[in-house]
Amino acid sequence: MESGKNVEPGSNYRPDIDGLRTVAVSIVIAFHAWPQLLPGGFIGVDIFFVISGYLISQIIIKQTLKNKFCYSDFYTRRIKRIYPTLLAVLSTVSILSCTTLL
Repeated sequence: MESGKNVEPGSNYRPDIDGLRTVAVSIVIAFHAWPQLLPGGFIGVDIFFVISGYLISQIIIKQTLKNKFCYSDFYTRRIKRIYPTLLAVLSTVSILSCTTLL
């Protein structure tokens, strides 16, 4: 099955989980855009957290079974993946808020 992503052979990429993430994010966006149409839209956040917990648990379990799990490596990978986006969002919001609100 071709997913359109460059996936390493032997990786455990799960397109079904990407689909669930898309549904979860879409529910949250719809809730913010039209709260009266989707009053329980915050459930999308719960779905997203459950998916994230599942994926992180799988990483920890697999590495622990191979005796290769290390907390510092685990958190270093998380920080390297999340911080660039965090800094971009914080910078954009800061600039927009300073130019718009002040």
